[in-house]
Amino acid sequence: MATEANVGTLQEHAPVQAAAKAVFPILLSISFCHLLNDTVQSLIPAVYPLLRDALHLNLGQVGVIALTSQFTASILQPLVGLYTDRYPQPYSLAVGMGVTILGLLFFATAPTYGAVLGAAALVGIGSAIFHPESSRVARLASGGQHGMAQSLFQVGGNAGTSLGPLLAAFVVRSRQPRIAWFSLLALLAMTLLARIGLWVKTYHFDRPKSIAPKSIDGDPVRLAAAPHAAHGSPLSSKKIAISLAVLVALLFSKFFYLASLISYYTFYLMNRFHLSVQSAQLHLALFLGAVAVGTYFGGPVGDKLGRKLVIWWSILGVLPFTLVLPYANLFWTRILSVIIGLILASAFSAILVYGQELMPGRIGMVSGLFFGLAFGLGGVGSAALGKLADLTSIEFVYHICAYLPAIGILTAFLPDLGPAKVHQPKPATA
Repeated sequence: MATEANVGTLQEHAPVQAAAKAVFPILLSISFCHLLNDTVQSLIPAVYPLLRDALHLNLGQVGVIALTSQFTASILQPLVGLYTDRYPQPYSLAVGMGVTILGLLFFATAPTYGAVLGAAALVGIGSAIFHPESSRVARLASGGQHGMAQSLFQVGGNAGTSLGPLLAAFVVRSRQPRIAWFSLLALLAMTLLARIGLWVKTYHFDRPKSIAPKSIDGDPVRLAAAPHAAHGSPLSSKKIAISLAVLVALLFSKFFYLASLISYYTFYLMNRFHLSVQSAQLHLALFLGAVAVGTYFGGPVGDKLGRKLVIWWSILGVLPFTLVLPYANLFWTRILSVIIGLILASAFSAILVYGQELMPGRIGMVSGLFFGLAFGLGGVGSAALGKLADLTSIEFVYHICAYLPAIGILTAFLPDLGPAKVHQPKPATA
């Protein structure tokens, strides 16, 4: 009987061990797919001048193209996440990338402004499907290191965002049909995502069910994916709602301040220090490089020391530097922008994983909500701050935005969930 029990245990744990071996290949694959997806996404703004000249558009019409893509992605992401929480679709990532391919082909051949808007909507839909589901996959493949997994996933996206405009400059140039070449990147991503969907299906992560402690006792991958599923969230619904409201406020602080730097930093430098366009762009590239580096470190630090500590540091901790920035000379502006980028960028992974741990049964919805807010707040922030700069001055915008990280004081209302715990399987007994 003991031998039979051991054989049964080995058979039961065999797929778990295989899944555990697949953790880093899956993480690297989903991060690379994020790079490909965001390369395609960032291509669209880069070809706005081309579309404007080819279709004789005004800036208002160009703004509507951006709004269509961003609005579609922002609104649909939480809805996609909510649906797939209830009805998991392991191959939805590949299907979503297929929608993105259609959008790219439409962009390459669109003869009218209406067709361009349709293409922008398709690319937004593809993004809405990709982000919540890919974030879920990163969590499933994390082995319990949820922050590290989300940070690695985000680094792929940041790299893609920086690659899109660069590739557009060399590949697309001034020819609209050349946009179709980027569909090859999306096709590569679609192939990889189909294989990832097979991994999800093979190890039954596509099956929604209430997991009892006994059923996951020897399954470290499922425990890692849902650390509180075995015994439910210890927080009341009211406390969870307050915590989510605080996290949304923190995201507002982060993305509005980032919008001031990403969208208007070059104008600020040119106006305040009389830099050339090229020099200002190099300063912006330095800041974006710091953002890419900072994006990774927030996750692993949160795994070891706790998400709340990282949130404290990454939002409120940047306040002294943002307050000094509007008064600094060019040398210290350069230094301060790097420090701000490193610290502030570490916030998103910590906030996202904290939200997932607040609602462990709603991973897709939480991921979709936060990614949707990231898209939406960045767009709204850029528009609002641009209008404010027109009414006042770009220097005034930086003086006002310097106080946004003070919203980080709201972190005090977040419950302390403690550091992440990586669960290990119990040894089989005879």
